[in-house]
Amino acid sequence: MDAGLLVLRLVAGLLIAGHGVQKVSFRLGGNGLAGGTEEFRRDGFRGGVLTALVAGASQIGAGLFLALGLLTPLATMAAMGVMTVAGTVKWHKGLWVQNDGYEYPMVLVVVSASLALTGPGRWSVDHELGTTPWPLWIAVAAIVLGPMSGLLTRVVLHRTDSEVEGTRHAQAAE
Repeated sequence: MDAGLLVLRLVAGLLIAGHGVQKVSFRLGGNGLAGGTEEFRRDGFRGGVLTALVAGASQIGAGLFLALGLLTPLATMAAMGVMTVAGTVKWHKGLWVQNDGYEYPMVLVVVSASLALTGPGRWSVDHELGTTPWPLWIAVAAIVLGPMSGLLTRVVLHRTDSEVEGTRHAQAAE
């Protein structure tokens, strides 16, 4: 079981961290911070560079902590939050990833929730620090608060239709 949890944590965590790296750099096929900023604007978010930086840092931190099995409930909560935001961006395209749907973000949310419930396993920093097993209420709180924080982020940072139209008109005028 511990080997399976390690593999799951490493793969999911490093993929989530990789997405963050892409948002803020040219590494791993990213388009740099300017490209990450433009991606958020295109997806209807306000905040510009700060939004891209916070999203990228959140993904990198959540992913690395998840891969290490460090503060696992917090890492899973953050991972679920950022991947819930990604899912909201893709929601209108349907489930399947071949149509750019929300399938992939949903899988990462479910994997993170599962790791919150199972814990990181014996081969983790949490185990070495003696902080496992985490109480069930902490796992449940992470599972509830992670997606809720993502939905709240979407609501707070989502631009209105008039703001999006204003941006399109400004870009067309340039």
